[in-house]
Amino acid sequence: MKRTVIKIDEEKCNGCGQCITGCHEGALQLIEGKARLVSELFCDGLGACIGECPVGAIELEEREAEPYSETAVMQRIAEKGEVTILAHLRHLKEHGETGYLQEGVQYIKQHGLKVDLSSIKRNPTPTMMQAHGQHQGCPGSKSFAFVGIEAKTVQGETSSQLRQWPVQLHLLNPNASYFQGADVLLAADCAAFAAGNFHSAYLKNKILAIACPKLDSGKESYIEKITAMINESNINTLTVVRMEVPCCGGLTQIAQLALQEATRKIPVKEIVLNVQGETVSDKWV
Repeated sequence: MKRTVIKIDEEKCNGCGQCITGCHEGALQLIEGKARLVSELFCDGLGACIGECPVGAIELEEREAEPYSETAVMQRIAEKGEVTILAHLRHLKEHGETGYLQEGVQYIKQHGLKVDLSSIKRNPTPTMMQAHGQHQGCPGSKSFAFVGIEAKTVQGETSSQLRQWPVQLHLLNPNASYFQGADVLLAADCAAFAAGNFHSAYLKNKILAIACPKLDSGKESYIEKITAMINESNINTLTVVRMEVPCCGGLTQIAQLALQEATRKIPVKEIVLNVQGETVSDKWV
């Protein structure tokens, strides 16, 4: 499957080892004077190590990689003690990965580890703009789950129902915790502009992914990501909202191809809008 992991430019790497300390998951080691990614299984793709690199030798890239495992990470770092475990949990919390955070806390409780979790419960998750100040790389691709944040109405207008960031399918990690057991909305880029009631009628209580089947490249990646959402994140339903123009039918095809490749079967609905945002058809496919 494709997911986001780190990439190290060994020519730039000066072997300082700061990224090793920054990677609490244990995915990095210093080998022959260079930082090396020793296990994709432990790389969460959130980029804490990027901020530790003084020479800009680390970046994030999307490529074929084995799925991240929070349980495997906890097994690996448990012997390193409370300080390392808490640093790892704070890292997950700051990135809105509440699912992985809960899994880590559960591991601690199940194995009777002596870890004071009060600081994890007490410290609030930073806002998006605060987190951007600590994040090197494109802030627009940084993952956030808007957990516990109520939808706000601006000057009496319709509330935003967006529950996570990013939303573009190329930027989404299909294993992000907010996909676990979620109802997912796969929407054409144009849909939200055509339908004035997009948030209340289609987006409410769903996790969003947007794409354009005509202009976007890498549609194979789209199929792989949706397949991973079905198989590994166990999404509950998939709703496709597309425009009635012929080229937009490719969005439904992407969803159907992913469903064919998936080992699980889930309900898939197609909603077709005309250019004025009116519903032309609404059916399960």
